[in-house]
Amino acid sequence: MHARAKKKRAEVREQKGDSDQPEKEGAPAVLVCRLKKNALLKPEQPPAKFRKRQKHKAWLPTHVYHAKRAHMTEPKHPLWRFAIPLSPTEKSFRKTHRAGSLRGCVAWDTSYVSTIGLEGVESSLLGLLRSLGINEDALSGNRMTKWRAGTRSWHGWLRERDGEKNWISEVDIVWCSQEALLTTTDCSSVKIKEKKKKLFMRVHPSAFLQLWTEVLKDAKIQRPPAMVEDLRFELGSIHLTGPGSTEALLAALKPVPGISDESTGSHGKTWSSLGLVTNPSILPQSAVLAFNVSDPRLRYPPQPVKIPVSESANDELLQILAEWPPDKERPAQSIFDRPARLTASRLLPSQKAINRRKGDALPGEFPAPAPTDPQIPALLLASQSPISGAQGSWTLILPWKCVLPVWHHIIYYPLSTGGNPRFGCLDETRQIAFEQGLPWFPGDYPGTHAGWEWELMERAKRKADWEKRPKGKRVAWESLDLGQAKKGEIGLGWACDWEYLSLSSQATAKESTTTQEESINPTPKSPDDPARAEKSQNPPCPIQQIPLQQSARLLANPNLICPTSHDIATINLTLLSRGHPITCARIYRFPNSSPALRIQWLALACSILHPPNKRHLKTTNTSTKPASHPSNESHPLRTAHTAYSLLHPKEKTNDGPLQPGQPDYPSVPEAEDLIGFVTTGNYDL
Repeated sequence: MHARAKKKRAEVREQKGDSDQPEKEGAPAVLVCRLKKNALLKPEQPPAKFRKRQKHKAWLPTHVYHAKRAHMTEPKHPLWRFAIPLSPTEKSFRKTHRAGSLRGCVAWDTSYVSTIGLEGVESSLLGLLRSLGINEDALSGNRMTKWRAGTRSWHGWLRERDGEKNWISEVDIVWCSQEALLTTTDCSSVKIKEKKKKLFMRVHPSAFLQLWTEVLKDAKIQRPPAMVEDLRFELGSIHLTGPGSTEALLAALKPVPGISDESTGSHGKTWSSLGLVTNPSILPQSAVLAFNVSDPRLRYPPQPVKIPVSESANDELLQILAEWPPDKERPAQSIFDRPARLTASRLLPSQKAINRRKGDALPGEFPAPAPTDPQIPALLLASQSPISGAQGSWTLILPWKCVLPVWHHIIYYPLSTGGNPRFGCLDETRQIAFEQGLPWFPGDYPGTHAGWEWELMERAKRKADWEKRPKGKRVAWESLDLGQAKKGEIGLGWACDWEYLSLSSQATAKESTTTQEESINPTPKSPDDPARAEKSQNPPCPIQQIPLQQSARLLANPNLICPTSHDIATINLTLLSRGHPITCARIYRFPNSSPALRIQWLALACSILHPPNKRHLKTTNTSTKPASHPSNESHPLRTAHTAYSLLHPKEKTNDGPLQPGQPDYPSVPEAEDLIGFVTTGNYDL
């Protein structure tokens, strides 16, 4: 039986003859295993010496690098099923700010971001995206033609198909170019059935399982059904931002011609001519570049990139940005081809082989390229910040096993402005987003399922930190002075108590004969109350998130349908006075129940927005320095006046707006005026 099967396979190979895409001479054949469709992918089994450390989690490709230089998640408490670096071991707050905005760049290993692959006919894929909440203009309009052609990426929100249709997460979607499908599709089958297309859907790992369930359910409904692939451990990514991000990537990514191409194509040529770009925001919005690169270890240590500084180079860059040749030519994108990805991963030589080739090369020269060198498929996504003047970013997508060689080349590259690119962790991601005034998913989206899980996790950490402190050194939330004889913080002091806010809105919306205190606060106010603690062990999400675009439309057009009391929107607050808020701070509206208190807050806001002219202010000397006295005054009188001026300093009068802590400063509004919480509060450089 086995011999007959072998004979039959040999006959099929002889009848098939040469393939349409001949292999490169000298390149060994690679066995490609079929990927399971519509099923979750398990990570590859790690080496024996690291196997016990990855029982309940997976390591990033750069785990060993980060473990020596950063604080990692606890071994028994991974984050999103990964061992993720949280913050560098050295002080890096100001350094990250300078590298991300002024000079240098910051790089993150974002291989934990999940990737979902979809394959099917165009009508099925469009129907699936339509059921997930993408607008019809993006699917069939002329504005998004380049996105559907594979030369642009799309960033937006997806929602559930059934039920309350809650928003899931923000995702990035990239289509495979059309010409790539024509080369991989049999011409005889095109006449019989419609051509198939592919796309990648990148989502945050906290929302992956929820989105995977929705995509899998919607894919089976389509006719013909679409195929869904889990590419979490097949594709990795590196995220860079800063003025030197393009320079560092240019040094690491050297385009090489494809298997059937004689040149690198328009994508590779365009990428090699972007040396003068210091901000990816100047590129076409959501631009996509796809090409093959060589192994960067053959060019290690990194050499500085020669950046032209002539006026003709600036004119050429402006012409490239205006025409953007990649829009006219759409070559085959190898990153969408699984055999190409596996071939690049399996043909990566060992470090010993690389060192041997370097030793055989001439002094001062790099090894010559060999026919067996792997061609690493790469996909570059350029993203712009919605804030004018802010730095854009690059996202490099490549096979999982190829991340580490590219990472080392980027991190150790000598920038032209001095120094090397800095590596970022989770805290640096939140810092950069906060400085640009952008929300960070999932922490700043508590109305989503992933954001609510993050809030519960952070709430438990803050409570444990509060409880382990002695009573004399922790904040007594139940006795906090709110002014006007009001004691105790509203809700749980260590949490963004959205349950309390939701219960308050429900109580105020209903007309009942109960007292105001019972309707507003049906649960005990004290954080230590056992009844409140029992109800808040694992509470369901009481709120629903509204995307930024939808909330902006609601503010711009008041005639639209108003959201319910459970819907929340993420906003960016700018303080008018000094100081900065901290996480879990309360946000109030102007008081409605007390007209006098409302007038006080409005007067304070007017005094801050429209301060009086300083030349007309009547100020007095408030220093403790003794005042001068006439020279003919006797010594006892002079001593008495000096002592009185030191013991009774005069107070300021009409010297700007009131400051917190002064007697006339307005008190905190009532609980019914509470409208939100600060999810991320920090000092902005």
